[in-house]
Formats: sequence, C-alpha cells, structure tokens
Amino acid sequence: MRNYIFEMPRYHKRAVLIVVDFILLSIALWVPLSLRFGVPYVPPTGGVAFVLVLAAPLTTIATLWRFKVYRVVTRFVGYRGTTQIALAVGLSTLIWALFVFMSGQNGMPRSVIIPYGIFGAVLLIGTRYAIKAILNSADITTAREFSHVPPKPTLIYGAGRMGIELLKTVRRARDRDIVAFIDSSPTLWRQYAGGIKVYPPSRLAGLIESESVCEVLVALSGSQKQERREVLKQLEQLPVSVKVLPAYEDFTSGHVGVNSLRDVDVNDLLGRDPVMPRPELLARNTRGKSVLVTGAGGSIGAELVRQVMRQSPRLVVLLEISEPALYRIELEMSEALAKLPADVVKPRLVPVLGSAGDDQLVNALLTEHRVETIYHAAAYKHVPMVECNPTAGITNNVLGTLVIAKAAVRCGVERFVLISTDKAVRPTNIMGASKRLSELVLQAEAAKQIGTVFTAVRFGNVLDSSGSVVPRFRKQIGAGGPVTVTHPDVVRYFMSISEAAELVVQAGAMATGGEVFVLQMGEPVRILDLARLMVRLSNREVRDESNPDGDIDIVFTGLRPGEKLFEELLIGARTEVTEHPRIYKSDEPFLSWNELKHELDVLKLATEAHDMAALRSVLMRTVEGYRPGSDSGPGEDALKTRSDEQVLRTIH
Repeated sequence: MRNYIFEMPRYHKRAVLIVVDFILLSIALWVPLSLRFGVPYVPPTGGVAFVLVLAAPLTTIATLWRFKVYRVVTRFVGYRGTTQIALAVGLSTLIWALFVFMSGQNGMPRSVIIPYGIFGAVLLIGTRYAIKAILNSADITTAREFSHVPPKPTLIYGAGRMGIELLKTVRRARDRDIVAFIDSSPTLWRQYAGGIKVYPPSRLAGLIESESVCEVLVALSGSQKQERREVLKQLEQLPVSVKVLPAYEDFTSGHVGVNSLRDVDVNDLLGRDPVMPRPELLARNTRGKSVLVTGAGGSIGAELVRQVMRQSPRLVVLLEISEPALYRIELEMSEALAKLPADVVKPRLVPVLGSAGDDQLVNALLTEHRVETIYHAAAYKHVPMVECNPTAGITNNVLGTLVIAKAAVRCGVERFVLISTDKAVRPTNIMGASKRLSELVLQAEAAKQIGTVFTAVRFGNVLDSSGSVVPRFRKQIGAGGPVTVTHPDVVRYFMSISEAAELVVQAGAMATGGEVFVLQMGEPVRILDLARLMVRLSNREVRDESNPDGDIDIVFTGLRPGEKLFEELLIGARTEVTEHPRIYKSDEPFLSWNELKHELDVLKLATEAHDMAALRSVLMRTVEGYRPGSDSGPGEDALKTRSDEQVLRTIH
C-alpha cells in the first residue's frame, strides 16, 4: 500500500489532496456553525443556505488552486507553502463573506466567517505537515530496510544561512542525523536553527564524545577562510571525519547539494585569505592583446591561460611540447568559450604543438599572430630528473629562454614575463641554476635594449602542481602507504596555483624592465608536518613509536640529488614593495650582455658535447651561490632565525 501511494502519478495525488481538503474545510465550517447554534449543525438540502454552505470549501479550493498550492510537493512543504495556504484561505474567506452578505445571510451567521478561515487554515497546514512527517518517516524506514545502516550522528559547524541550507539538504538525504550546530557567534548560542540547538565552539569536543559524533560538516562561507582554517586544525586533533562545503554563492545558485560535500584538502589548511586583485593590472597586458603562453599545458602554464582568458584577450597562442597536455587545455578553453553568450566577442585560440626553443617556430608564431605579451612557463622543473639529465635541462630552460627572448626583441613583443622559482636562489642543483641563468638572460637583454620589457617572477611550490609532493602523498595514502619524505627537517613554501598565476600576471604588468619580482609565499611548511596532516585528513592515523596501531607509515628516504633542506626567495636583501601587498621587487645582481654572451656560447658547446665538467664550470662562474652537490641549507635554524618572509614583512 505504501509503495502504491509513493508511485501514484502526480495528478492522482493532487486529486486525493483536493478531496481531503474539501472534507477538512467542510469540517472547519461545520464546527463553528455547531458551536453557534449549540447543537450539531445539519446542512440544509436546498435553497440559498445550501449554496452558501457549499460555496465556502469550493471557493477556498479554487483559491488554493489559483495560488498554485497544489503544485507544492507535500514532502517538502515549508515556510513558503505555509504562507501560500494562509494567504489563499484568508482571501477565499473574504470572497465567501462577500457572497454571504450579498445574499442577505439566509441563516448563515456572521460570527462563523472568521472562525471558518482560522480553523480551515490550521487544518490544511497541520494536515500537510502531518503527511510530510509520515512520508519522511516512511522514507527513512525504507532506506533503513535497504541499507541496514542507521543515520550517523553528525555536527554542522556554522549556523548561518549556509548551515541552514545544508541542514535542509542533509535531512532530504536522510543518511545523517544532525545532533547540533556549532557557531562562533555568541548571539546564536543556545538558540535553535531549524529545530537544532546551537552551541559555542568550546563545546565541540564534549559534544563529539557525548553524542558519539562521527562526522563534522563545515559550512563556513568563502569570506571566513581564517576561521575555517582554525576550525579544521582543531578538528584535526579529534576522532571525527570532516567534510567541507564550497562557497555559499554556489549553494544559492542551486549547484550544490549533499553530493558537493568534499573531504578537507591541504588547500583548506595551507591556503591564505585572498587579496583582491588589481583589475587594471590583470588587464593591462592581456585585454585586447595577442598573448603567447609557453608550456601552456603545464600546471602553471594552464592556470596562466585561464587567467588570461578571463581578461578578454584578442588571441591566445598555446605553445606546448606535450600533445596530451595541449589537448587538455585546448579542450577546456574551447568548452569555456562555447558557454559564452553569442553576442560576446570571443578570443581566438591557437594551439601549437612544439618547443619554445625552436627558433623558426617561435619567430613564425610571433610574426604571424603579432604577439604582444609572452608568459614563458615552459621549463623542466623536476629537480632529480634535471639532475640526471643536465644537458636536456640546460637546453630547454636556458637556451630555450634565450631563443624566445631574442625572437621577442626581433618581433617587437611588448612584454616578456619569465616564470622562475625559489630554487634559483643559491642553487645546489642544475634545475635551480638553469632558472637563475634564465633570469640573467632576461636581465642582460633588458639592459641592452629599450624595446621589449623583460621581467621574471619568482615563487616557491604551488599546491597540487605536477611537481608538488601533494599529489604523490595523496597517491601513497590511497595505496595504504608508506608515505615517503626525504628528510624530517625539509621545509618548503607553498601557495595555490590560481593565486600564483594571478600574481604573475599582475607582477608582469608592473615591470619596467630587468626586475625580478618575488611573490610573498607565507610561512614555510615542514614537509613532515604536511605528510602527517594529509594522513589525518584521509581519516587515518600515522603509525609510529607512539602509535604502533596506526594505519600509514612515514618513511624517510634521504635528500635527493641537488635537493636542499630549505629554499630561499631572495639573493640579496635589496627588496622594495610594489603597489600590490603580495608582490615585491628584488634588485638582483646580473651580468652585462657582453660577459654573459661568452658564457652562453661555452654553455651551448658544452651541452652539444655533453661535457658535464664544462657545463658545471659555466654555472659556477655565472650563477651566484651555485654549489653543486650541496645537500643542506639553513634548515631548522633558519626557521628560528631568519627567513625571506621575515625580510619581506620588515620591508613591507
């Protein structure tokens, strides 16, 4: 019988509801009439009085239909449905009263009009909520019959609009039992939101224990990132699973439901509060321009393409040596363009499969497409891989930069922005040395001519890039471990890919020629702490001496060739603030073109001959602080004494 009711067609359900409403409204009129006359009221069998009695429920049902009350799904009736019923009953009562007075009453007392409206509204609303409760109870029973899994006790952190919306969707899903809200606002404490009591954050641990809570859903808006990080760090120490919701803007647009709840990611804990970008800086060298992005399929290159495309360029050339990577970013951008309105002028997208070190190809691209801005992200960046293949690393990173820089000057490119790295500072590896030498190429080019504006932007690791430890740790944890960390004291700077690319575009717009911009990276992160954090976020425990029953081992493998304990962002301390609070300008030493040209010629011959001794000799003569094979850095002491972030904050 229950299944028959559930599967009944919608029109049949409406018909049943109309019949039920007619009966309820008839009762709502019969009761006041019986009270008025002091005896059970017997309706007349004909005449005007019979018409007036019949008109009351029929007028109300017609008004309910006009107000589209019967289109409201009873299972989800709420404030809006209740309001519609109350307004419809009130209006129909006024209409019926007009009929009564126009007919001369004919045995229909005026004293029953208002009670009929009130009693009718109460009966209709109460019945719908009763039906809703029965249906929900039946759904829960059915779900339990199939799943045999009771709803898990759950807390929601955040009792604002986002938390209330989450509560509604969770109740519809019926797989969680919300036992309490937690919120930092004192005005909400001891209040009830959606029938659930709100508690202060100090009660969090106690509620988790007393209510046997196994999951916490964090429902804080995008403007509460600092609070969300603090909450997540607190929850990290508690024996619960944690999930977070996207921004509230997505929720209100209807794109978010319970399925959008996601596990906590390192971005939630390491990401920083956003700094509003400067729109004029983002648009200065991109809007209406022809832009070339090299390495367009890589982590940074692809994000640069996304940032540039948002600024409505005239044309974007995607230069990438990897066919799969080029295919992915070209497909993504093409799909994004297809979603734009038909009346919007769409930028032209030109995917090019090739190397930035191909002189003929680069010259042809710059000339044919009249490129005005270049973002040079193409590089071999994996330290151990380049250390094992030094000639390939030097050829791509240094000589490739030289090729495209010279082509930019010949073809009159307005601006050339090199994506550099913190590993370029006092490097101990070929990759870092090659990136510093690439910076020197641009500095020398900038010093000898006044046409193309050359600049470099230097920053540390980006979260979830192809070279980051984050995806490797995630894969190792998924496989059950062990998680491999090179050294217990190794530390790195991290920032999100989107923030890095956005800052690169803005830094490039501020360049006048020859500068090395440094992005403020925040505080350095110990990789061991990051590994432990990711294990905990996966709802597992690290297995060590203090916890032999844990799930995941952390194994130290030793520093890889050319790897340092601690990365730096500055070569010297001569750094200036810029118009953006997270971008600094460093006055770095450089070689004149005449000095550098000779070394580059020697370097080219050394790579062609695979002469490692000559290659390293050139790097040692040209790159400040290059010490091949050194495997240490400031490390632990640097965290206690001096860091680049402290220097930057002092300057700022």
